[in-house]
Amino acid sequence: MTEIHEFIQRDTGQHAPAITPIYKTSTFRGPTRPLLSLQNSLSEVTGPAFGQHELGPLDNDLIRNYAQSGDPVGERVILHGRVLDGNARPVAGVLVECWQANASGRYRHRNDGYIGAIDPNFGGCGRCLTDSEGRYFFRTIKPGPYPFRNRVNDWRPAHVHFSVFGSGFAQRLITQMYFEGDPLIRHDSIVNTIADVAARDRLVARLDLNAAVPLDTLAYRWDIVLRGTRSTLFENKLMGN
Repeated sequence: MTEIHEFIQRDTGQHAPAITPIYKTSTFRGPTRPLLSLQNSLSEVTGPAFGQHELGPLDNDLIRNYAQSGDPVGERVILHGRVLDGNARPVAGVLVECWQANASGRYRHRNDGYIGAIDPNFGGCGRCLTDSEGRYFFRTIKPGPYPFRNRVNDWRPAHVHFSVFGSGFAQRLITQMYFEGDPLIRHDSIVNTIADVAARDRLVARLDLNAAVPLDTLAYRWDIVLRGTRSTLFENKLMGN
């Protein structure tokens, strides 16, 4: 019988403080009292388990999986990479999810009131399972930047949200990926809550012309490292995952 262990409490030493004045809404949303440690339930440490049969053939193709009357507007890109453990070994069978704004910088969400146009052919969500070599792959539209109410003229750089599921619900890790060469990254109030410059850089996907489709689609490579000194910075990192 497999021995079941509870997950280890997060180590916040690598993270931005919960309350960071440069990111103004954190002063309202950040916890001001000590956090409580709750015991994990059996369902949190033993599930879920995902299989390829649960995914649709277009789940990782954001260009086609919501299309109604044609292709979505914008720059076509491939996002790919590997999910690795702390020893650079591939992690197979991991559910990787992504969600993003469209090319005009608008999310398909009823609370998004930005003036960017809604694209009827773009939903902005995808998912896939890593293969035996830990590889994941998405085809999508490069998201546009958008303003947000923080300082007088703050803009979010182009970014894609990623979620990675482990062997239990409490092992879901969430982060954001940015694009190499985007000048807005160095001005972003959210990115700059991360004090470690190297950790910020590990959130940036690199242009990968070898994986591009000539005359069609550019590609960016971004590896997701679950632990160790080269770990990807997650918004909710649980040390020991």
